[in-house]
Amino acid sequence: MKNPNMCVVCKGTKKMCGLSYCPVLSKINFQTKQKEEIKEYVFGPSNEIFVGSYGYPNVAIGPMVSSKDRAINGNELYGLSYEEIIQERLKLLRGKKNMFVTNRMENDMKEVALSIQSTDVEMNFSKKPYFNLQFSSVVEPMGASAPIKKYKVADNPKIPKKIDSVINDDISASQGLEELYFSGFDSYYATKVLSTGVLGKDERKRLVPTRWSITATDDILGKKLMDRIKDYPENNEILVFSNEFLYNHFEVLLLPGKWEFENFESWNPQSIWAKGAKEAIITEEYESYWGRTKYADKQVGGYYASRMGVLEYLNYSRKQARVVVFREIKEGYIVPVGVWEIRENVRNAFLSKGKTFSTVSEALDDISSRLSTPINKYRKMSRMLSQSRIHEFF
Repeated sequence: MKNPNMCVVCKGTKKMCGLSYCPVLSKINFQTKQKEEIKEYVFGPSNEIFVGSYGYPNVAIGPMVSSKDRAINGNELYGLSYEEIIQERLKLLRGKKNMFVTNRMENDMKEVALSIQSTDVEMNFSKKPYFNLQFSSVVEPMGASAPIKKYKVADNPKIPKKIDSVINDDISASQGLEELYFSGFDSYYATKVLSTGVLGKDERKRLVPTRWSITATDDILGKKLMDRIKDYPENNEILVFSNEFLYNHFEVLLLPGKWEFENFESWNPQSIWAKGAKEAIITEEYESYWGRTKYADKQVGGYYASRMGVLEYLNYSRKQARVVVFREIKEGYIVPVGVWEIRENVRNAFLSKGKTFSTVSEALDDISSRLSTPINKYRKMSRMLSQSRIHEFF
């Protein structure tokens, strides 16, 4: 029998039920309008090399090639409907070949992955790609795939000069990510570079499965941003920011003080992982000024994506603050589309001016008016709101 509490924590990533597959994801049957015939040859743009995690350290890698005119990045999916997101991802055909993670990716594939714009490629499959739409709580949905028979780059990849210096410098992978990000490359590009196995000192270079590289990038860059914001002055206002996309509602509360972070996820009954629950299932993760000592098991990649969006705003504002994020996942969230949705939800919350309040009580009353879970349930679980300075409530 399905245990919703276990599913909310696992999200199909840790196989906590003991099965080798996720029974929730395996039951998803998403109807699409994809009607074109999938063939054993594709010519089109590619800006993504997918590295699998199954069978690690011997994994399947290969390009994602669009059967249409353009391949889009994860952040460009923001604002699209479920159907539009699925249709965009269905356009991508995935080629696969097995490789040990300590081996070097072929130059053609590596250059496509490192290019800052889509590159036209030709790909022949050894058999007709098998259509089996896959969903994940970390990566974007994926469609048809098949083993690669022949692969050729038909265009000139545009690789930034900065990449050469980062790859050739005798620095760690985390230092390489820092160099790229603070030189103006976004986290999506940094994730692709990390996955290709070109970062780090020579003896430590290896392919990183895509799902791992997404969370690793959010965590590594988040820590780098944290180091920076701790040198900034403390925020002296009580601010609230809100956003909703794809049946995920976010409320972000900024409080005066030094850096602290608390993240709530409330899964409404009938949302994908909480089906069968009698009431909303809430998880909480927290870190103090000194950071975390262990992985955020209850929220996995979603925690680091949420924190990344918050830290980017604080770095932009040149402030540090105590921050509480409330994420409510509504029953309309029927399939997972990856943690990019969380990161972009938080980023877009900060595009609004935000509301200013005199007390925490006023701010929580305002937040409560847009949440379906009673605010007191969060208050009872919170390690920050229960420790707030008493004068903030009056």
